[in-house]
Amino acid sequence: MPQSQLRCYCARPGEVDQGWWHVDASDKVLGRMATKIARVLMGKHKPTYTPHVDTGDFVIVTNAHKVRVTGRKAETMVYPRYSYYPGGYKEDSFERVLQRHPDRIVREAVRRMLPKNALGRHMLKKLKVYASDKHPHSAQHPARLAL
Repeated sequence: MPQSQLRCYCARPGEVDQGWWHVDASDKVLGRMATKIARVLMGKHKPTYTPHVDTGDFVIVTNAHKVRVTGRKAETMVYPRYSYYPGGYKEDSFERVLQRHPDRIVREAVRRMLPKNALGRHMLKKLKVYASDKHPHSAQHPARLAL
């Protein structure tokens, strides 16, 4: 077979069709849910996946305050933050973050599974997390993502 006939598809940023998915986090295990969300955000569920192009879809997560963790993670997991002032390092427990900002738990779990570069930060902007079961993205007609 001549070399000129061998071709493979490489997606370009302008021609990617991005859809919308909805995930209900009620009684879902955090890590298993986050891996599937990260896969959709990167676009690995599509046959047109290209590593250097954002081919992923938008994901809406509702009921983030009902997410669950296995084992003793609820007592041992901490979320560090730093204010960039001397002595500004603080750690919050899982229970405290779940009470105050439950959307941060899902966002952090997914962020840690995405690429650690500018493309990964762009992918994370397509993740919309809400603590309650209401979201303002009904006009996009998101499809149900089966986990």
